[in-house]
Amino acid sequence: MAELFIKQAAEYAEGRPSYPSELFEFIASKTPCQDLAWDVGTGSGQAARHLAGIFKNVIATDTSPKQLAFGPRLPNIRYQQTPPTMSAAELERDIASQSSIDVVTIAQAIHWFDLPIFYQQVKWVLKKPHGVIAAWCYTTPEVNDSVDAVFQPFYTIAAGPYLEPPIRLVDEKYKTIDFPFEPVDGADDTGPFDQFVIERLMDLDKYFAYLRSWSAYQTAREKGVELLSDDVIEEFTRAWTEDGQDQKVVKFPIYLRIGRVGNI
Repeated sequence: MAELFIKQAAEYAEGRPSYPSELFEFIASKTPCQDLAWDVGTGSGQAARHLAGIFKNVIATDTSPKQLAFGPRLPNIRYQQTPPTMSAAELERDIASQSSIDVVTIAQAIHWFDLPIFYQQVKWVLKKPHGVIAAWCYTTPEVNDSVDAVFQPFYTIAAGPYLEPPIRLVDEKYKTIDFPFEPVDGADDTGPFDQFVIERLMDLDKYFAYLRSWSAYQTAREKGVELLSDDVIEEFTRAWTEDGQDQKVVKFPIYLRIGRVGNI
């Protein structure tokens, strides 16, 4: 997965939206302690930055050193490059000891993972029984009827052939992803919960920067296809400027799976 994002690490850091603080406050409210968080697939640290404001210490890991280079440098965040799969010895050496982590978070990334292996590691490092795992995705941007009408065929028809199969789990709002954990206190199930939304004020350049941060965009370029051709840019521009407003509030719905490790 990392190879898909390495070449556009700067674009990813610039183009990806930030998450609402309410999301992290909700996750933290389900953890009895806020000592240590592990943010897996941290990318350029969008989630790690929020976690650092709540938890005493944050371990932020990714397979891509280029992505990690763009992470915010805060005194209680430790960035760690990891291989795609870790041995038990590497997990203890580079991440944490057994039953020592309060929460594991995975922002817009768990669909890339080898889930059986990853879940085994999560269950090893989380405190028992109340350690929490929270994985969320956000789906495609919502602007207005005019822009969204251009976006939908761009996503499904133009970009569709270059989307990696795991992206379908995002399209399905994480409803179908395997998630073998217990509901947290106050919940009947592990979700997906949909009460959180990313809202970002964007002009058209920032909207295009987000589209260029997609792995599908990079894959298409490597195959000699420019998804944002002059004709496509013109079509988006026409729709974007229709209402005379240069900047628009762009919404990205969030879908959260959250559970606790229990006694295993």
